[in-house]
Amino acid sequence: MSVTLTSLSKSYDGRVQVLDGLSTHIRTGEFVAILGASGCGKSTLLNLLARLEAPTGGSLEVPADGAAFMFQDASLLPWLTARGNVELALRLRGVPRAERRARAEELLDLVHLRDAAERRPHQLSGGMRQRAALARSLGQERQLLLMDEPFAALDAITCDLLHDELERVWRATGRTIVFVTHNVREAVRLGQRVILLSSRPGRIVAEWEVPEEIRRDPAAAATLAGTITERLREEIRHHGH
Repeated sequence: MSVTLTSLSKSYDGRVQVLDGLSTHIRTGEFVAILGASGCGKSTLLNLLARLEAPTGGSLEVPADGAAFMFQDASLLPWLTARGNVELALRLRGVPRAERRARAEELLDLVHLRDAAERRPHQLSGGMRQRAALARSLGQERQLLLMDEPFAALDAITCDLLHDELERVWRATGRTIVFVTHNVREAVRLGQRVILLSSRPGRIVAEWEVPEEIRRDPAAAATLAGTITERLREEIRHHGH
């Protein structure tokens, strides 16, 4: 199912306006990257999409079964193995015990982590922990996957590898992904569409379609990233004044 925002707004205590009048449509299976300066309401938007918070204005249509959420911190339970962490998501979803192990191993295989199934989080690298967290999110079997800067704490080489992994998993599963990031290059590398939010209150001030031929062409991707970066800087300068 698709996602539709219609004049969506969010404020706190009737005074602090965080989001103001967001309207957009996210197609089923689309990968959308959300950009904006710190404090523009990106994480608040994800909370609204996940139904963790209620909007104070406008309307929101999301899949009836909710959304899976992946955070910057993998948040794996340290006393469980990688497979155990994935199995936990399956257990909470009501998957019978007899089926959980095999399904968890399928999901770990999907993120190329089957060989590390018996390792605990402290035995995994940062990139491996994020792949385990992705497998756990997929185990929730939600069509909508929300990702809040999941690779921000990783080094550039690991990020590049995980970008490839995430794209492969996205194509294999057909999930609808809303991906929040501060990294313009990352947004262009992954998103079929990039949405830029203004500084608080967050409004949609620009959108860019990113055809696959641009994502595959380093020079074209760099040119688009430069355009988006300049627009983002304009928003930050505007907010500063």
